[in-house]
Amino acid sequence: QVQLVESGGGLVQSGGSLRLFCVASGFTFSSYRMSWYRQAPGKERELVAIISSTNGDTNYADSVKGRFTISRDNAKNTVYLQMNSLKPEDTAVYYCNAVRWSGAYWGQGTQVTVSS
Repeated sequence: QVQLVESGGGLVQSGGSLRLFCVASGFTFSSYRMSWYRQAPGKERELVAIISSTNGDTNYADSVKGRFTISRDNAKNTVYLQMNSLKPEDTAVYYCNAVRWSGAYWGQGTQVTVSS
């Protein structure tokens, strides 16, 4: 059974930090490109960060560049999102995503709330 389980969300003050975790099971984690998305109330889901399955290349949305860092540990089937210098506009539900040519999987999301 495929599962992506996110954790690490919570309430933090503006300027603070959080680290999100996404633990995968039921598929070959190392073969999948992993991403973090987020969706704020009333807005569409948007891509936040990507990390490749091959060489660890990363890419970020302009709005989070220099503040967020995506990383992965294939031995632990886990992808991380380190979020620093958080802003109120980062408030959203954050989702983990796994993609390969054969398909894609989503987690259930974890809420991040940044107070001003």
